[in-house]
Parts: sequence; C-alpha cells; structure tokens
Amino acid sequence: MISSILLFGLGMWEVIAIVAVVLLLFGGRKIPELARGLGKGLKEFKNATKDDEAGSKNDNSANSSE
Repeated sequence: MISSILLFGLGMWEVIAIVAVVLLLFGGRKIPELARGLGKGLKEFKNATKDDEAGSKNDNSANSSE
C-alpha cells in the first residue's frame, strides 16, 4: 500500500495536490478526452515503430540475398 502511494518518490499529499491541480486546469469532462487522445497517439506510434522494424528486417534480408 505504501509503496504504491510513493510513486516516483512522491508522498500521498503531493499526489493528491497534483490530481487536484489537473482537475482544476482541465475539468472532469476534458480529462477522458485527453486520455483517449494520448492512447490513440501511443497506439499509432507503436504501430509505426513496428512497421519500421518490419521494413528494416525485410530490407536486410533482401540485401543479404544479393
């Protein structure tokens, strides 16, 4: 329990203060939209890196067969 509260060396009160500031800045309705956009961005980035790795493996195998 205590180790989960001490995220990155922050205490419980610091985490509560950060959450409160985020709620005040963005509001309750905007936070799910921000999280959804962040998730989509991370998914696109992951797919792009996966495609890039597959492309570089195909290039390497084509060059080695020549």
